[in-house]
Amino acid sequence: MSTTATAARWEVEFELPIGYTDDHGTIHRKVVLRKMTGKEEAILADRRNQRNGGKLVTELLHSCLVRLGDLPSNGTSTVERLYSADRNFLLLKLRSITFGAELPARYTCPSCSETVQVEENLDELPVRSLAEGEPLEEVTIELADGYLDKSGELHKALRMRLPTGTDEAAVAPQMRQNASLGKNALLSRCLKSLGELPKHRLEAIGPKILSELTMTDRRLIDKAMNEFAPGIEMVRQVECPGCGQTFKTTMHLTHFLALE
Repeated sequence: MSTTATAARWEVEFELPIGYTDDHGTIHRKVVLRKMTGKEEAILADRRNQRNGGKLVTELLHSCLVRLGDLPSNGTSTVERLYSADRNFLLLKLRSITFGAELPARYTCPSCSETVQVEENLDELPVRSLAEGEPLEEVTIELADGYLDKSGELHKALRMRLPTGTDEAAVAPQMRQNASLGKNALLSRCLKSLGELPKHRLEAIGPKILSELTMTDRRLIDKAMNEFAPGIEMVRQVECPGCGQTFKTTMHLTHFLALE
């Protein structure tokens, strides 16, 4: 007696925290992912993809994405335009259905520098999803110190949109060279407004503006993006067994698709 295997055995349906909005304004949130195969192993090993993290994620998700909402097809451009929050969600779910939900993680205690080993459960990470019909709000931040322009005017009211895969791919070369400068480039692409600065000014010197903000304001931006944006909660509370201190850290996705 023989058993017939079907591709559906390796497919799982999820709902995106935000969703993809098509050209007609329809939001698609139901996705079907399949487990990774040798084809995806080749994508991960391709040096061309390794040079651009944003492109790598796009190629990987596109390869494993069976269906996205009611869209007739899912090209790489569709996956690239997904919000980073949805892409990270899909990456973690892809890892979970392929290798299992348990993920060994290592964090460094900022107080005593001891390496803390933690077993994360990807299926238990909290996820904030938009409610049905809930609009995606821009992130608004009141900076503590603000940006002082050349005329001496101080700008504190900051509005940002959430980043997408297109943004990730665009800043990947800068991110590889310098993580801080890459972050400035990413955030500048997401800047919607800063005080009364004209839009063309933001587009021209966005990265420079971000680099001149105080660390206090940069942390306010990080906190706002982490706390108010939909998606998987990536900030972890970790207790150091060495010194007993509890510290916050962000879950790193580097190499998380590899078995250990």
